[in-house]
Amino acid sequence: MIALIQRVSSASVSIDDEVSGAIEKGVLLLLGVQRGDDETKLQKLLDKVLAYRIFPDDSGRMNLNLMDAGGELLVVSQFTLAADTRKGTRPGFSSAAAPADAEALYDEFCRRAAERVTTATGRFGADMQVSLTNDGPVTFWLEV
Repeated sequence: MIALIQRVSSASVSIDDEVSGAIEKGVLLLLGVQRGDDETKLQKLLDKVLAYRIFPDDSGRMNLNLMDAGGELLVVSQFTLAADTRKGTRPGFSSAAAPADAEALYDEFCRRAAERVTTATGRFGADMQVSLTNDGPVTFWLEV
């Protein structure tokens, strides 16, 4: 599983010009699911995302995690994160999980996240428009 996380002051995802999910201060997480990913990897990635210290403390150092900072989480599925871009000028997607498997893991990731932090989502497989104000900018690629 791959997560591209961005510290945001706000973010939203829209489908057919209607907002599906929106957050204020927090993390926008673009989630890519690869072949072979399972619930064990899902839990490791979720734990890492929620514990990752990317918010400033009183000294301005990145020492606070999402929950410490009182932030929210917006999770958007993005199968293109699983692309193989090593050769040529067209990405290959053979490493991406099958859509049914990816959707099940995406839904479970969102469900588990919502048990621990305020969570908004996009919709798996939808044509989505994502808007954000990256705070910093602060962006990290996490993989398990």
